[in-house]
Order: sequence, then C-alpha cells, then structure tokens
Amino acid sequence: MYEKFGQFIDGKWQQSSDGGTYEVINPANEEVLGKASKATSEDVDRALKSAAKGLEAWKKTAPWQRSYIIRRIADKMREKQDVLAKWMTLEVGKPFAEAKGEVGGAADIFEWNAEETKRIYGQTVESRFEDTRVHVYYQPVGVVAALTPWNFPAVLSARKISTALAAGCSVIVKPDVITPGIVMEMVDICKECGVPPGVVNLLSGDPPSIAQQLIASDIVKKISITGSSRVGKLILKQAADKVQRVTMELSGHSPFIVFDDADIKKAADMAIAAKFRNNGQVCISPNRFYIHERKKDEFVNLFIEKTKKLKIGDGMDLSTQLGPLTTKKRLNEIEELVEKTKEEGAKVLLGGKRPSGFNKGFYYEPTIFDDVKDDFTIMKQEPFGPLVPMLSFKSFDDVIKRANNHELGLCSYVCTNSMETAHLASEQLETGSVAVNTPMVAIAEAPFGGIKQSGYGREGGSMAIKDYLNIKYTHLGIKG
Repeated sequence: MYEKFGQFIDGKWQQSSDGGTYEVINPANEEVLGKASKATSEDVDRALKSAAKGLEAWKKTAPWQRSYIIRRIADKMREKQDVLAKWMTLEVGKPFAEAKGEVGGAADIFEWNAEETKRIYGQTVESRFEDTRVHVYYQPVGVVAALTPWNFPAVLSARKISTALAAGCSVIVKPDVITPGIVMEMVDICKECGVPPGVVNLLSGDPPSIAQQLIASDIVKKISITGSSRVGKLILKQAADKVQRVTMELSGHSPFIVFDDADIKKAADMAIAAKFRNNGQVCISPNRFYIHERKKDEFVNLFIEKTKKLKIGDGMDLSTQLGPLTTKKRLNEIEELVEKTKEEGAKVLLGGKRPSGFNKGFYYEPTIFDDVKDDFTIMKQEPFGPLVPMLSFKSFDDVIKRANNHELGLCSYVCTNSMETAHLASEQLETGSVAVNTPMVAIAEAPFGGIKQSGYGREGGSMAIKDYLNIKYTHLGIKG
C-alpha cells in the first residue's frame, strides 16, 4: 500500500537513503497492511535543506495565491474523502463513517486557513513624534516541524500543515509510524494542488530520532506537537536550547458534569458521542463522569442501555460503531488499568473484558465503573480507551473543585438547562475549552488547546496563525 509514497522531499516521493522500511499493522485483524519507508539521518538532513529552500519561495508568494492553493487542497480532500477515510480506518481502526467525518473536518481546516491567509493584519500606531511613523506587521516564523500523533492523523496534520502554509512558512511533517499512509496521501494532495517543491515535506519513520534531529537543527524555527504530556516536556526541553517557538497540545483528562436540571436523555447521547469517538482514544475524551446524586442512577442506567447497543467490529464494516483499539500496547494498557481500578475497589457495571467472537484484532468492550473515588488511578491517569468511571456530587462548588483538581486542563463538558449554571461552570472550569450541552469541541473556526500541563498555544480559529508569525515593529523617520 505504501509503494507509491516514501519520504517526500523537495517535491518528490523517494525511498529512504538506505531503503529501510517498517511494517504497518491493521488493528482490526492484526495483518500487515504494508511496509512504509523509514527515514535515515541523511533523509532528515535533505528534508531540512529542502524546507529551507522552499521557505524562500513560499514566503514571497502573494497571500491571495497561497490562499488559492490551500483552498484547492480542501476541495481535493473532499473529492478524495473515501480514499482518505479508507486509509484512516485501515491504520487507526475507527469506523469508516467516523473516518469520513474526520476527513471532512480536516478539509474544513484547510478551507479556514485559506481565508486566514488574506487576514494577516498589521497595525499602524499613532507616533508620539511628528516626523515618525510606527508600523507593526507580521512575517513567517520560518521552517516548521509538525509532529503529529496517530489518533486523529488527518485533522491534526491539517491543523499544522495548513496554518504553516497560510502564514507563509514551509513545513516538515512527521506522521506517527502507526498512521503514515493517510498523511502521505494528504501530502500528495498538496503536491497535486500546486504547493511548490520544498514547501511541504514528509519524514516517515522512528519518531524520537527524527524529532530530535529536527529540533536540533538551526533551520527549524518552530515546533508544533500534539502528543502526551510526557513527550511534550521532552520536546520542550530540547527546544529550549535553540529557543524555538513551540505549540503544544498535550494530554487531557476531561470531566463530564451532569447537573440535576439537565435533560438526562440528551446528556446520555452527548456522553456516548463524546466518550466513544475513536473508542475513547481522544485527548478530549470525557474521562471523569460527575453526575448529580439525584440523577446518577437515571443517567447511569440510560448510559448502560445505550452503550450495550453499540456494535463492535472492523471499521470497514459500515454497521460498525466501535472499532478496535489502535495497537496491542494500547490494549494491554487498558487491561492493566481495568484490573487496577477493580483492585482499588471499583465495581464493573458493564464490560471489563475483550469481546467474544474476535480471534484477531485489538478489541475491548466499553467498560463502565461505579463505586469510584477521586483518588483512584483511573481518575488521574489518562485512560485513552473506552473506560467510564461514574461518580456523584452534591453541589456546584463541590463538583467544580473536584473537576479542577487535576494537573491537566484541556477540555470539559457540562450538561445543564440553566443559563446561570452554564455560564458559571464554563467560567470556573480550568480547561482550555468547555462544551456545554454539545459533544462538539474541535472545530476549524475556534481556538483549540489546553492550559496547565495540557500545553499552550492554540490551533484553529483566528488566533492560531499568530503562532506561526513573527511580529515586527518599524519606527520610521519620514525625513531622511
């Protein structure tokens, strides 16, 4: 499947300098999808030189021309939606319909940034001096290293690539070894739509060694990473030596709060949609469920009833609603966390094991716990899977305090019919985004990112492009 791709350097697909490859596994059946190219140190050096060369051409390209090319990429992604979605389902395991939705979201991000290209506004400040003028304007930060994870490979790559392109930067994207194909297809679309050689480059292979070499280079001026807090801290330490600009969207451990005035049916539907998207392998997946004590039994019973109806299976089966976990490692970690949660005293209400009827594939049943306490491991460690701990609360102040008692602050969810509760909760929750009565969080037109140890910087919305630009101020004397 990967033969037509490889490393993308200077506008051309090519195999690695030593011909090295690695196997990519289909999580639904554990079969080898194919062998993807594995970059060498020499390949990384060539990509760096290519990006430096591409930057010189792209930053001089008129904004309206950049916008036209980026918009073409969005249109082409929509044309090839089924092709891209198939790549994603085969590599990640998510249901095909869900994969198509992600591709649509990625195309929206390219479209949004095509328009942002035209909206890089400078500023004229009134000078205190009669014979001078004060001008503030923006310039591309330079070559961007875009480090993307496996769970949402299309959307997360789109955020980084399209924003860099909109700002006039060149970019080197490094997909995860688990999901190279979908990103390769996207980069090929960039080429097809007229992105000049060297402006977008791709390196496939060992993430730590490639990232380390990119960050160590004087050519790279900005790093954008989506990943775990542990990896983000390592990247940040490396970037400090070069004082490189870093945007980090890291781990999350989202609270899901259902107040006593909420529509319980709507809240349960919202919880199902948010929790089981990509089988819980989502940084903004709700992981701590706080249900008002007067509504807990009703919510839990309805949640279990709806969860039982989810069909588990291969994502290429159009009736599948819950695909496999993406890796054997992830499956093992989920099993360990389930056993740990039981040992700490939790009661399993549903699931807690691999589903019957699957001889191959990394499948695990949606698992719902009761009798969970705030100090359990599952309440601190990001599950990144279909695990649902249910807790109760008595008052607004109680639940806000408990929800905020975490080192991570990416996203939170609130269910209520009270405008007062909605406003106060969204203001007081210590997260980068809050979803009130909706499971939708990451959209192209809104700024996305976290606080605390969930990172900093924003992707999406009108603010994201500023992280890819340098601010320059000129104090101009008008008399020579």
